[in-house]
Order: sequence, then structure tokens, then C-alpha cells
Amino acid sequence: MMSFEIDGGSFRDPSGRVYSNGEEIIRVVSPNAAEEYAYARDCGFILSLIEKEQLVNTQEIDLQNLEVVVPKNGIVLRHEKIPFISYPYEWSFSLLKAAALLTLDLHIEALKFGITMSDATAYNVQFCGIKPIFIDVLSFRRYREGEVWIGHKQFCEQFLNPLLLRSIFGVPHNAWFRGNLEGIETSHLSRLIPCWKNFSFNIFSNVTLQEKIQAKATLEKEKFVSAANRVKLPKNRFESMLMGMRRWVSRLKAKDTGLSLWQNYENQTSYENTEHEAKRKFISEFCSKIKPSTLWDIGCNAGEYSEVALSGGAGRVIGFDVDHNAIELAYNRAKEKGLNFLPLYQDFANPSPQQGWANVERKSLEVRGGADGLIALAFIHHLAIGRNIPLEILLNWIVSLSPYGVIEFVQKSDPKVKELLSLREDIFSDYNQKNFENHLSLRARIIQSEIVSSSGRILYFYESQCR
Repeated sequence: MMSFEIDGGSFRDPSGRVYSNGEEIIRVVSPNAAEEYAYARDCGFILSLIEKEQLVNTQEIDLQNLEVVVPKNGIVLRHEKIPFISYPYEWSFSLLKAAALLTLDLHIEALKFGITMSDATAYNVQFCGIKPIFIDVLSFRRYREGEVWIGHKQFCEQFLNPLLLRSIFGVPHNAWFRGNLEGIETSHLSRLIPCWKNFSFNIFSNVTLQEKIQAKATLEKEKFVSAANRVKLPKNRFESMLMGMRRWVSRLKAKDTGLSLWQNYENQTSYENTEHEAKRKFISEFCSKIKPSTLWDIGCNAGEYSEVALSGGAGRVIGFDVDHNAIELAYNRAKEKGLNFLPLYQDFANPSPQQGWANVERKSLEVRGGADGLIALAFIHHLAIGRNIPLEILLNWIVSLSPYGVIEFVQKSDPKVKELLSLREDIFSDYNQKNFENHLSLRARIIQSEIVSSSGRILYFYESQCR
């Protein structure tokens, strides 16, 4: 018998609870939802999306050997497992935009089959590399003539408003979205938008007007509900609304706020050409030896060494960086070169926590895990000196993330460390090569080390003993 546990976030949709045994993902579908799923399946809509790789591969399975309760006339679906689950507050502007466009494209296509979508949450989208894929087959149900877009408010708050925050003001959505898992409230964004922006029909109708409607609905709830129930939206206008939103979203661009601190790091490193090649060779050989199916690149910047890792034998790379402009460059690299590389926003001094209902709805980075290998290049000193995290604690955490890894140690004499110390007192007496090696050796077996720069930067290939 296979033992499955319910996913902590699946309670929000009682019509189809999600279970996992660590290797497989199944969904137990209630009888009512099973009818809607069957309709979308039988008309060919579900299969068409799976064939186009827009919807997670899904199959109906036998109920035998499953330790889950299946209601009478319900069905069980098996979903292909997504390599790494990410959340909207970890996505770059380009990833969020890609997820928004996929959601709109699926809804437009669904209407052609007489189907609509019951919601528009960003959490229904995941990524394989930078390719978005929809994961909730139960979002699709039969279209009812004259119905309005019931997911409009949710789409605006979880897709449109975060995109507008960056597009209009140059402010990334990540911290705001992480603080409110339902997205950015229209009433909040509306208060920020200057009056002259209301000359834009799209902003007026989707932000300013929506805020006024929501405010009125709060004051006159019964009257508003009665009026809303009388509204009928012809199907052709519904389609036009979705296509108009798609055209608008497709034109949105992140506001240019100038160069960020690490955006041009690849072109401004203190490495000589030979030193640069030595580092690339070390990473390539590391990946060739361990052949990780999933490698984490902590501090990936614009993705140069993620690309090297893929060429060296990594199956896929999940990159993390705190610089928004750098991860946009990494996204462009993945798109232009067709790399199996997903760059995400992450501040490792404050990584994504367990949160949501009962602190299990959205999982922490460590719980999601799944890395077979890890590289942390030009990273340690930013947390140890820039954020005052002791080497002992820092190495204990990093080594626990993956069975194998490469860490770069940057000496205090290095120009980049001198920059960090230029405007503050040097209180970091424990930050030295000897202490670094001692702390790393307590947690891992050092397989290989190599000096790769004239300033004494050292790469360490290790095997974790924390497993």
C-alpha cells in the first residue's frame, strides 16, 4: 500500500484534495467536480492542453493500493510531479507576466470549448525551466450563458496589480506579495496611482473603477449582490474582455530604474581571463562528476555559472538571487538559449518561510528542497559580513541543503570584501580561511579545493555529512 499525506495547501478546494507520498502527486475528486472534469476531458479540451504542454500531465488511475478515502462516484487523478514548486512572491516580473498570459490564454481557449475557469489564482501556475504550466485541472467547468468573469478580482490582485506596481512605480512585487499571500489589493494600489493615470482606459476600468465598485459593495452589500446577479455578459464580450486584458498585459514592461548593484557583476568581476576560466572549469567538472538532476545556484546573478553547470551535466538548475535586475537577465539568458534554468528571487538572510494557514499552506525553501547538488559562488561573504551571519551558522545551513556542493571562499584581502568593509567596522575576526575550513570540515568531507584568483579566492567541492 502506498502511503499518501494530504498537501497542506489543498484544503482551499474541497472538491479535489491533493495528496503526495513524496514521489507521486494524486488528486481525489468529489462527484460534482468529477462531472465537470469529465466534461472538459470528453470534449478534448484537457488533452489538447496537455499535448501543448500548457497543463500538467494528468491521468485517471485505479483506486486500488491507495490509502486515501475516495467518495462514491469520485475519481482519482495522478499528476506529473513538478521538479520544484515556486510561489508568485519568488517570481521575477517576467515570470509573473508569463504566468498571467498563460492563465488568460487558457481561459480564452476554454471558452471555445464551452468551458470557463472558476478562479484565477497565481498559485495554479508552476514553471518547468521558465516555461509556465497550469496545474489545477479542476479550475475548468462548463460555461453558463451570460455569466461574468468571476475570477477577475483575483486575477487583478494576484497578477495585474503586482505587474503594475513594477511597471508604473518600478517597485518589485515580491515583498508585498509575500506579506499578503492573496496578492496586492486593488484598493491599496488605487491609492498610489496618480490621477493623470486614469486617462488610461485600462487602469481606470481595472483599478480605479474596480476600487470604487468594491467600496460600494462593502457599504451596500445586499443591493450590490442583487444587482450583480442581474448582470449578463454575452459570450463574445467575455472573450473580448479576456483578449483585451491579454493585449494589455503583454505590453507591460518593468520600469527602468537604472542599474542595480549586481546587474553587471559578470562584466565587472575582479577575475583575470585565466582565473575566470579556472572557475568555469571547476564547476563544469563538479557537475560532470555528480551529475545532479537538480542543482541549486545560490546567488546565481545573471546565470553564467548556471549555464556552465547545465553544460557540465546538471539536469536542471534552480537559481536564486536577491537582485531583481540580475534575475531578469538570468530569465533572458534562459529564454534566449533554451536552458532548463529557473531563476527566482530569494533573500537568503530572510528566505521564504512556512506560512499561510497553520504555517503549512506555503512551504519554506528548505521543506521544498530537492537539490542533488549546490553551488554558492561569491556568496558567503555577503551574508557573513554584509548581514552579520556567523560562518558556523551559515555553513551549517548551506551544507544541509544538498548532499554535494561547491562553495567559494573570498578572502578579506579581496577587493569585493574590502568594499563591504569600507563603510563599517571590521568586527569579523572569525572570518578567515582557517575557520572556514574548520567549520566546513565538521559538516562535510572536502573532496577538492582550488585557488581560482590572484586575490586568493578558493573553491571547495564537498560531500555533506548532514544527511
